[in-house]
Amino acid sequence: MEWKPSEKEEEYFARMEFERKKKLEEEKHQKLAEEEKKKLKKIHYLMCPKCGMELIEIDYKGIKVDKCSECEGVWLDAGELESVAKLEKTGLDKLFSVFKK
Repeated sequence: MEWKPSEKEEEYFARMEFERKKKLEEEKHQKLAEEEKKKLKKIHYLMCPKCGMELIEIDYKGIKVDKCSECEGVWLDAGELESVAKLEKTGLDKLFSVFKK
């Protein structure tokens, strides 16, 4: 006599199989998303968000300021604006004089 699983057993194993496949798909999507993020970072690293040209990084009193080689936009990374705000007026004037033509 051949053994057949009950309807509840079939449902349980089908659900378990679905969860396993769903987890594999989520891991695959997460890996693809991480790869895409790395790819985009590599493409856009030190590129001007406005015109897409190269940024020149200047270190001024421990603050790394990025300036576009084309449109001359000045860009700050996270936390750098707070550092610039803490500079005295003379220090701030000197920072901006670095970027003047």
